[in-house]
Amino acid sequence: MEWETVIGLEVHAQLMTRSKIFSGASTAYGAAPNTQACAVDLAMPGTLPVLNEEALRMAVKFGLAIGAEIPDRSVFARKNYFYPDLPKGYQISQHDQPVVANGYIEIDLEDGTTKRIGIIRAHLEEDAGKSLHEDFHGLTGIDLHRAGTPLLEIVSAPDLRSAKEAVAYLKKLHSLVTYLEICDGNMQEGSFRCDANVSVRRKGDPCFGTRVELKNINSFRFVERAINYEVERQIDLLESGGQVVQETRLYDADRNETRSMRTKEEATDYRYFPDPDLLPVVITSEFIESVRKTLPELPDAKRDRFMEQYGLSRYDADVLTSTRELADYYEAVVRAAGQDQAKPAANWVMGELSGALNRDGIDITASPVSAEMLAQLLQRIADNTISGRIAKEVFEAMWEGEGSADEIIEKRGLKQITDVAAIEAMIDEVLAAHPKQVEQYKSGQAKLLGYFVGQVMKLSGGKANPAQLNQLLRQKLGSAGE
Repeated sequence: MEWETVIGLEVHAQLMTRSKIFSGASTAYGAAPNTQACAVDLAMPGTLPVLNEEALRMAVKFGLAIGAEIPDRSVFARKNYFYPDLPKGYQISQHDQPVVANGYIEIDLEDGTTKRIGIIRAHLEEDAGKSLHEDFHGLTGIDLHRAGTPLLEIVSAPDLRSAKEAVAYLKKLHSLVTYLEICDGNMQEGSFRCDANVSVRRKGDPCFGTRVELKNINSFRFVERAINYEVERQIDLLESGGQVVQETRLYDADRNETRSMRTKEEATDYRYFPDPDLLPVVITSEFIESVRKTLPELPDAKRDRFMEQYGLSRYDADVLTSTRELADYYEAVVRAAGQDQAKPAANWVMGELSGALNRDGIDITASPVSAEMLAQLLQRIADNTISGRIAKEVFEAMWEGEGSADEIIEKRGLKQITDVAAIEAMIDEVLAAHPKQVEQYKSGQAKLLGYFVGQVMKLSGGKANPAQLNQLLRQKLGSAGE
């Protein structure tokens, strides 16, 4: 029996406001437990919530970026449930009148096609605190540091059909919220969290299967592994005659398995009702237009422009626009090096630079090689001051803080040898030292040309101009087989 997977994702993106969504308490990361929870966050009697306008602005900005509907009226509701880290006994969220509705993003599939994924809604809500179980010897500690932190919950339609599609959607969404500068996207710090609703059904069946929610998965790799495990679990259960129970499950990355957490509540269990302490939010057309003017160039538009303006392949353009910082760095290199260096700049940014960043575990914003430094290196390759091989040595020296490309080339004496007489003298020396190989080359072993190139490059310390060297060698040796 063939099965089809159906996936919908709920993403909690922490908004980059300096204060919480309904209070003036700080949202700075890393504070000691309970030091950033004010009277409003603690639900002290007599305190009232006040909406943070910047959080609303960020939500509208996201809605505009996904082509969604922004209603002229939005309502906050109380989502009632008891948990020790929820001081009020309810969470302020939104239910039937969210701030963003009916948008979409497009993802690239492995076969080269694109697929539109619907976004049903995105609503504002406050985060809860955190229960800490470690180091309390059978007790639980409550940290209300995060209570009241502003979240935008982004709910996709059940349009995803595989774990790979889910990861592609998440990465696209992650890129978008960071481009918009509404979320820093730090999954390790909990700024971008994902819950996955997973079900299976027989192919051709119009009805959805019973869905299971996988909670708070904090990396793209774990999302893929968790969904794949859960799909196999459900299929095995159904094929053995069992039934899938609607529930919430946690993913254990160490064991690569999901395990039951609780049976899933229905929306009615939360007893949603409009929050009497918060007036309905009126969103005027003037407010929406003021937000629209702040929209940056979005990832898809930037990718298309890179392809047209710089002559890049779709793959290269996709990689270079994956983050706003990477795209800005690349364009700064091209501006400094010249338009004719657009393709070499792409190769170096995606190759040597990205490799060094990954090796040392640092972000491009902290790169010790600035865009201007890399541009100068590209110019020295282009004007034949150094070869591409020597350029890698210069790059590593720049990375280690030894100075600019020009300074390193001068200090280490790395200028490329372009003097014809000097190169010919080295060729003559190599050929005289290897008469057997010369004879083999002339008898038809054309591959030995590379051997001679290597020997001359070794003699020159890697400084001989490769193009001149190849040309002069061919002239000296003649054609193989002559």
